Amino acid sequence: MKCAACLLLMLLTVAGGACATDLRAFELPNQAGTLHYYSSRQARDAGVTSVLLVMHGHPRDADRSFAAGVQAARAAGRLQDTLVVAPLYQVEDARHCSSPGVPTAEAGDALWTCASWLAGEPSLGAHPISAFAALDALVVELVGRYPNVRSVTLAGFSAGAQMLQHSIGFAAEPPAGIEVRYVIADPGSWLYFDPVRPLAQGDGFVTAMPDDECPGYNRWKYGTDALPAWLPGNAAQARARYAAAQVDYLEGAQDSNAGRDAFYPILDKSCAAMLQGPFRLQRGLGYVAYEREVLKLQRRLVVVPGCGHRVECVLPSVQARSVLFPGRY
Repeated sequence: MKCAACLLLMLLTVAGGACATDLRAFELPNQAGTLHYYSSRQARDAGVTSVLLVMHGHPRDADRSFAAGVQAARAAGRLQDTLVVAPLYQVEDARHCSSPGVPTAEAGDALWTCASWLAGEPSLGAHPISAFAALDALVVELVGRYPNVRSVTLAGFSAGAQMLQHSIGFAAEPPAGIEVRYVIADPGSWLYFDPVRPLAQGDGFVTAMPDDECPGYNRWKYGTDALPAWLPGNAAQARARYAAAQVDYLEGAQDSNAGRDAFYPILDKSCAAMLQGPFRLQRGLGYVAYEREVLKLQRRLVVVPGCGHRVECVLPSVQARSVLFPGRY
């Protein structure tokens, strides 16, 4: 299929795949290798004033995440001024985290493992770069290529949301004059900045200290105890940065059970994760309760009716528009 026809199909349906020619590349700093990303526009398009970057999930389905982002922008009437991109984190061995149609790694690519990129860890090889720092570098690259950009929204779904939510407290300062926002959608687990956890009470949640049956529950990547040395800053600094960031949350209403539509078999069921809630929706609601009671923040959590654990349902939904494209709805 020619690229023009492929792009048309992608715009007409969320399920449409991206073309190989939509995949661009740039060189990461310090000779760390090449990072690829899907892009909806040619470089230096003067009409682009905002960026929507969508982080893929564990199967590294960057083309599917890209298509969902394009459909969301199209449905919101924002394709004319919004660049949609979706980075692709390549891995050394993709047998357990691959998606049909997504290109395999090439010589010179920065490489991670199936688990390390979503934890933000350094890449493999002689010149490692953390997955968080690679994302920071991509933002700088895009702002440099599109000089009229003034806002960047980083949206992640599932493992991509987990990666983004963990990165916020350790992200580099954005380029001058650029507003950066985050949209966290249906992550499997959350990074807490305090040792309390949500406790269901009636129709809501309160926060409380867990008992001793889950030792180490507050260690990275569920909490900020024992932070790895490659992370910049300390726990207190990360907590302050997270509290100061612009963050909104999305959850699928049906991502709340052990059924097929919630992809329950792949949900993190470790002791530390289960302390955050039994299912993704409950974990999201519990985290908002933690923010309200402990961080003293009032952030939006939008629950999308009729959606389970599917990026193509959640991101292009009517309910998500005010979160992905603020100021218009």
